Amino acid sequence: MKHLDITLKVDVLAYGELTPEEQHLTAMAREATERSYAPYSKFCVGAAIELDNGEVVSGANQENVAYPSGTCAERSACFYAHARYPEARFRRIAIAARGTDGEFVADPVAPCGACRQALLEYEVLAGAPVEVLLCGADKVYRLPSVASTLPLAFTEF
Repeated sequence: MKHLDITLKVDVLAYGELTPEEQHLTAMAREATERSYAPYSKFCVGAAIELDNGEVVSGANQENVAYPSGTCAERSACFYAHARYPEARFRRIAIAARGTDGEFVADPVAPCGACRQALLEYEVLAGAPVEVLLCGADKVYRLPSVASTLPLAFTEF
């Protein structure tokens, strides 16, 4: 029997330690939480994706009483980004969330499994790592790629 160790490097940063581009993207993700439609969970998530053509596309979670007919912020953003700019490739994504109290969550939250898999599809399409910024109230987790969030991903390759 073999043993497989899987490790993940996560940078933990204050907002002031981010590059100007990262600060802009995290601000866009935080702002996108305001467009969330979450009357059931009261958990508002926003995502912003920076594309290689310079555009930033954002999305927010959209709930529906006919659960699971809604969609997460990450898939809302990535599907719109590719539908709007099919020639563009993803460079990085920022994700922010407000808890049921309406405040930004203290610790950053990661995408659900379905969103990780969907985002991985666009990272493969990009042909390069897509940086992930997970935003908390006072700190940001920076991950090197979507693949790093899903080390045993389902792929057809």
